[in-house]
Amino acid sequence: MLTFIIAALILIMIPGPDQALITRNALVGGRTAGLYTTLGGMLGLSVHVSAASLGVSSLLVASAVAFTVLKAVGTLYLVWMGIATLRAARQSAKGAADATAPAAAGNTRLVYLRQGFLSNALNPKVALFFVTFLPQFLPTTGHTLGQALALSAVFVVLYLLWFSLYTVTVDRIGAFLRRPRVRSRIERVTGVLLIGFGVRLALMQ
Repeated sequence: MLTFIIAALILIMIPGPDQALITRNALVGGRTAGLYTTLGGMLGLSVHVSAASLGVSSLLVASAVAFTVLKAVGTLYLVWMGIATLRAARQSAKGAADATAPAAAGNTRLVYLRQGFLSNALNPKVALFFVTFLPQFLPTTGHTLGQALALSAVFVVLYLLWFSLYTVTVDRIGAFLRRPRVRSRIERVTGVLLIGFGVRLALMQ
């Protein structure tokens, strides 16, 4: 279990679409937005870990058509989020008032929750990861469903704890990060990263 926890934490802490999206939303909507994005990401992650534990993800990996469809949808979503973030960076560059007004009017907790959920649920790399990662910590004989679900639950909890701490940290230094120029630069980098993650997903075999 200790080996699993250490390995899981390392994998969770590796920068990816989740971190980019949570950073962006925590800057735009504060701690609440970041935490709701994290919760959405956890729910999306739960879909994949449950599917991997039950063996459903193996069917996705085995089906070229299903994998390609999910990959295409996930790619489009990440690229769309990246473009939206780059557009928001332009608003941030104009000043704090212009940057915060659209977020207050248009973004709700449900939107942040949905963004986090879709970021993980539409990513076939997450499904592939659990199909290859979980079995390494399961016995080769006997019933493994219970242990697989337990390890999956541990991974999800670690994800929630890490990104909750990350969100609080971003919010605490938010006074500096939300300066128009700084925020604009962070959003530009985040937008490019999200598009890059989408392109990398599209090239995945």
